[in-house]
Amino acid sequence: MIRGGIAVAPHADAARAAAAVLGEGGNAIEAMVTAAATIAVVYPHMNGIGGDAFWLVHEPGRAPRAIDACGQAGSGVDAALYAGLASIPVRGPLAANTVAGTIGGWDLALAHSRGAWNGRLPLERLLAPAIEFAERGIAVTKSQESSTAAKLVELARQPGFGGRFLPGGRVPVQGDTFVQRPMGAALRRLAEAGLDDFYRGELARSIASELAASGSPLRLPDLEAYRAEWREPLTIEHTRGTLFNMTPPTQGVVSLMILGILDRLPAPAPESADYVHAIVEATKQAFAVRDRHVTDPRYMSVDAASLLSHDALDGLACAIDPARAKPWGSRTAAGDTVWMGVIDAGGRAVSFIQSIYHEFGSGIVLPSTGINWQNRGCSFALDPAARNALLPGRKPFHTLNPALALLSDGRTMVYGTMGGDGQPQTQAAVFTRHVLHGMPLQEAVSAPRWLLGRTWGSMSESLKLESRFDPALVQELARRGHDVEVVGAFDEIVGHAGALVRRADGRLDGGYDPRSDGAVARP
Repeated sequence: MIRGGIAVAPHADAARAAAAVLGEGGNAIEAMVTAAATIAVVYPHMNGIGGDAFWLVHEPGRAPRAIDACGQAGSGVDAALYAGLASIPVRGPLAANTVAGTIGGWDLALAHSRGAWNGRLPLERLLAPAIEFAERGIAVTKSQESSTAAKLVELARQPGFGGRFLPGGRVPVQGDTFVQRPMGAALRRLAEAGLDDFYRGELARSIASELAASGSPLRLPDLEAYRAEWREPLTIEHTRGTLFNMTPPTQGVVSLMILGILDRLPAPAPESADYVHAIVEATKQAFAVRDRHVTDPRYMSVDAASLLSHDALDGLACAIDPARAKPWGSRTAAGDTVWMGVIDAGGRAVSFIQSIYHEFGSGIVLPSTGINWQNRGCSFALDPAARNALLPGRKPFHTLNPALALLSDGRTMVYGTMGGDGQPQTQAAVFTRHVLHGMPLQEAVSAPRWLLGRTWGSMSESLKLESRFDPALVQELARRGHDVEVVGAFDEIVGHAGALVRRADGRLDGGYDPRSDGAVARP
């Protein structure tokens, strides 16, 4: 246990950069912006400033708030643009069809930091570590090497991809020095001109011009129209406290539904087949609701909060058979991202998630800035009757969802993960292991995990279980009807999770994912 500020990220450099800001008296928002900028450089296959982000922000004594930093489809983007195609391409210019919202989220959060939290560190200081890493170079991780090699066929011909991600025309190898000077220049421009320059300044004009040149349908007016927005997070009352998550268009409601369902079931023995079965079956119930309802909230026919009512959760819990798996054939969403957490010395906490959707996003890289643009808009459907139908100005469905809990014993917990459909499942595993079963936080993150459905780098719909699970547990799940598949002992396929906890007396604890390149760091 430690006193003072604490940060966790799936790359150690991002966690250390955040901790350094805390050590200089910076608050949790300032530290998170530094972490977000840094990880966009040091983990570039997983996220970037050409993507989206979501925030949960909490100050002791006040209700948590949320920031929606999700970009909308361009004003000229509609189904006619994709005539003759069965679906929106996953890669390439036509996949780069939504505005990147993450920088707008940083800007809105920092405005709150300055106005409400007395944040005083200049933007130049907050972005300095990212700029240095971009200009001096980073050590390529095994994750970057393997992701680049695995996706090379579909990405190598995308505009600008080779110039940034294939130095010397080859896949960079773990340990290589990887320099990103255009990205450093873009971050310097933001530090000097301000974050709004990304949408309404010189940088915006450069971005819009190069997007158009690549074949993307986005234009300067789409950038100029974008603003990140404050939201009231979704919440449920749990027997252990109050739980918070992000509103639609994210699947935050799913993460809350799963924990709400589990709160209504008999408590299974920790780490038993009953335990995994209960969470997997709760996941199926919640995913079915998600797939019927969750999209851009302006196009939803129900209020997301109504999906978390006592009656709704009671009904979902009653539908679970403790002895038999429900049939599963859902076509779910893949994706990857980074989740990070910060708690500062005053107990102010941030749960944050940042993404470009698939590894390397659309694959489009803008040459003068090095920005790799997200492909979040490929999740839209071309069928106008679909739940997530493509329309100009519409926000796409997001798997992203940062979590926060205010527990009855006075603890504050921030937690989350990357990994598409795995995000709600891993949140449930980390929360229940630590809060319900008393597992130390690092053990709760490190313990064997599972994944039902798709995640980053995988299109399989099976129930994947890490090989560290007891073979008897795996066999029992198969006997109950689960389509089980055993994967690696510490397999990236189940995501990069993390969690931080602050106790009522100010003591702090953290857990990072050994499946990542991450760390917990303090000043």
